[in-house]
Amino acid sequence: MSKTFYIETFGCQMNAHDSEKVIGTLERQGYARVQDEVDAGLILYNTCSIRDKAEQKVFHRLNEYKKMQGEGKRFAVIGCVAQQEGEKIFEKAPYVSLVAGSASYRNLPEMLARLEAGETRITGLDDRQTDETFETEFTARSNPHRGYITIIEGCDKFCAYCVVPYTRGKERSRTAASVLVEARRMADEGFTEIQFLGQNVNSYRDPSGRLSFAELLVAVGEIDGVRRVRFTTSHPRDFTKDIVEAIDATPTLCDHIHLPVQSGSSAVLKAMAREYTRDWYLERMSWIHGAKRDISITSDMIVGFPGETDADFEETITLLGQVKYDAVFAFKFSPRPNTPAITMADSIPDAVKTERLKILMDRQREIQREHYGRHLGQIQECMVESHNAVRGQVVGRSSQNKTVNFVMPRDVSLGAVLPPIGSYLPVRITKTLPNCLVGEALEAEPGVAEEMFFVPAERKNQFVVLQ
Repeated sequence: MSKTFYIETFGCQMNAHDSEKVIGTLERQGYARVQDEVDAGLILYNTCSIRDKAEQKVFHRLNEYKKMQGEGKRFAVIGCVAQQEGEKIFEKAPYVSLVAGSASYRNLPEMLARLEAGETRITGLDDRQTDETFETEFTARSNPHRGYITIIEGCDKFCAYCVVPYTRGKERSRTAASVLVEARRMADEGFTEIQFLGQNVNSYRDPSGRLSFAELLVAVGEIDGVRRVRFTTSHPRDFTKDIVEAIDATPTLCDHIHLPVQSGSSAVLKAMAREYTRDWYLERMSWIHGAKRDISITSDMIVGFPGETDADFEETITLLGQVKYDAVFAFKFSPRPNTPAITMADSIPDAVKTERLKILMDRQREIQREHYGRHLGQIQECMVESHNAVRGQVVGRSSQNKTVNFVMPRDVSLGAVLPPIGSYLPVRITKTLPNCLVGEALEAEPGVAEEMFFVPAERKNQFVVLQ
């Protein structure tokens, strides 16, 4: 087997960051990454089981790989579907040589050695109760200015619809000291934005007892060179007031909180085993609304959960108007393997689920159209994410995690100066749309264009000038 590899990743930010750590581990073991599976000796498929029919999609993709099995290649299925389906993957796709869940990634070097020695059925599926986390300094980060740190893995909540506890294992946190070491190293390497990750990131419990979740946020936000700190995804049961207080008191903590509610009906929340009520959730919303800073709120929602009545659904719609979310990610209920919900009678027709989803998203779009209007005329700091050189436009992201499309000031002799990716600059908002903001970068004094921006030292020579 050639020591080259190709990896394909599906799913959430946790999966994407897991792939960064897997890539770093493989490269540490002497493997070289290639961009086409045709050139790879080892093909890895990092899978997600959250969405409907995820396992069917995996086997469909594996079937596409099947034609390459006679070319000396090895195939690995890793991630949530690997943990969910286990050794059944070998039965359905016998050309797969490695099946490993995320809790066993720390054993990758040993599994790779066995693969190289000729073993054809290697599994890493029995570590869901481990207390260890997948920590590695060999992370191949895909973004040079925004980096992720997984501070907690797994989930102990066992919501009725969710497969995560069965694929990711129990909750286990890293020590605050190890998180701070990684954050300082990232800052030294030029990363200016750090995002904490976890299935329930605010369920974090420092094994050493040194810092709370809110205190850890502040500690990372105070590291020299760190300009922004984000976190996702939070759970309402572990959302405490000191998180809001930390955001209020620490400018580097982004003014954005993603707090999934799933339903606005207490009856449905009980059936979902969320273990909080509508009023409990709204109390936490009142903390955020009462903050000194304008904190953006986003959420996840499920429509058509078994037993959801028209009245229950209407409570979800009224919750939208009460909270005024800046964005909502909504989905139709579909039963996932191994979850309690799979045994519930899914009595709501798909047509009804589809109609409810449309009603919800139409209402949310109206709210966003109105609610985004509060930004008109504001000056917002934006991190530059990309350029549209043809149009002379810049795409940035605000502290509230909103996309901002803006133009730069033009100079008759120079044209427009486009700032480096990863730099920060102030933008005046001139127009608001339901899903983004539009603006103009503030005018600079002649000859000091570069001084408009906060630019990491290593990127000072990356300005783009459009003639």
